[in-house]
Amino acid sequence: MRSLTVSAPGKLILMGEHAVVYGRPALVAAIDLRLRVSLSPDDPVILDLPGLGHSEHLSWREVRAYAAAARERWSEYALHPDSASFREMRGEDPAHVVKAALGEAIALLGEPEEGLSLLVESDLPIGSGFGSSAATALAVLAGAFRWLGAPLDLGQVERLALEVERRQHGNPSGVDGAAILRGGVLWAVRGPEGLQIEPVRARSPLLARLRVYDTGMPPEATGAVVAAVRGRREADPAGIESVLDRIEAATIAFRGELEREEEDRDRALHLLRQAQACLEELGVVPGKVCAAVRQIEGAGGAAKISGAGSLAGPGAGSLLVYHPDPGKLHGCTMLKSFPFHAVHLGAPGFREEAAG
Repeated sequence: MRSLTVSAPGKLILMGEHAVVYGRPALVAAIDLRLRVSLSPDDPVILDLPGLGHSEHLSWREVRAYAAAARERWSEYALHPDSASFREMRGEDPAHVVKAALGEAIALLGEPEEGLSLLVESDLPIGSGFGSSAATALAVLAGAFRWLGAPLDLGQVERLALEVERRQHGNPSGVDGAAILRGGVLWAVRGPEGLQIEPVRARSPLLARLRVYDTGMPPEATGAVVAAVRGRREADPAGIESVLDRIEAATIAFRGELEREEEDRDRALHLLRQAQACLEELGVVPGKVCAAVRQIEGAGGAAKISGAGSLAGPGAGSLLVYHPDPGKLHGCTMLKSFPFHAVHLGAPGFREEAAG
C-alpha cells in the first residue's frame, strides 16, 4: 500500500478510575475528538509530530532498537515498580509511544525495504485523561499493519497497543485501548483472564448532559499517580479497599442510571459526588480542582475528575460536570478558567479513513 490514513477517538472514564486497576468495573466512553495517523513511503523513516513540535529522521534499525530497549526497561520496572524505575522506563523522548508502537510492529512483521513517513495529527489534549497515548499506540500499530500489507487483526493490534501503553504508563488497565478501538460506552472489568468488555446501551439523557472541561495537564504521568495509589494501598490495605469498594458501588449504580430511559437527576448528583469524594480520599485531586468542585456543588451541581488525576496539581486533567439546570453553572467563576470541550460521549471507534 502506498499511503493511508487511520484515525482513533479519544476516551473519557465516566466512573471507576483507579478501582479498575484492582478488579473493579469501570465505565468508559469514546469521544468525538480524534487522532489521525498518515503513512506514506519515504526514505529513511521520518516521524512528524506537529502537536508536540517534534520531528526526526531515523532508520528501521534504530526504530527496532528503541522498541527493544523500551521493552527491557518495562521488564525492569515490572520487577520494582517504584517512582525511580518508572521515570527510567518512560524517559523524555517526545516520540516515545510512536517509536515503541512502530518498533513492535516491525518486530512482529519484519522490516520493509522502503522507508516511511509517519504523520500524527491530533485533536486530543495531551496528558489530561483523554486517551491520547492509547489512541496514538493503537492508530500507529493499525496503520503499520495495513501499510506493511499484513491482515488487520484488531485483537492482535489491541494486545500490542496495551504493551505499548505499558511502556508509557507502567501498568494500565487496558480500558483506554478497548474504548478507542470499539467506540461507544463500555463496561470494563479486569480479571484473571484479562479485560472483560461489554457494551452499554446508554438510553438516559444523562450522558448528553455531562459537560467536559480540562483543568490542565497534571505534573505527573498517569503511571506515577497509579503507582502512588498502589503505595497507599500497600500502606493502608483496609482503608483503601473500602474506598475502592465505594467507587465500585457508585459505578454499578451509575451504569443503571445510564441504561434507564428516565433521568433521575438527584440520583445522578449523588453518585457523581460520591465518586468524586472517593477520588479525593485516594489523594488524586489537587486543591484547586477540589475548590472548583465545591463551587459547582454549592451551585447545585456535581463534578468529578476523569482519569488518573494528580498528586500535586494545580491541574488534574479532565473534569466531568453535571447540573440539572446547566444555566446555574454560569456563576461558577472557577469553572470559567478551565477550557470547555463540546464532545459527544459514545462516539465511533477506530476506523480507516483513506488509502491509495
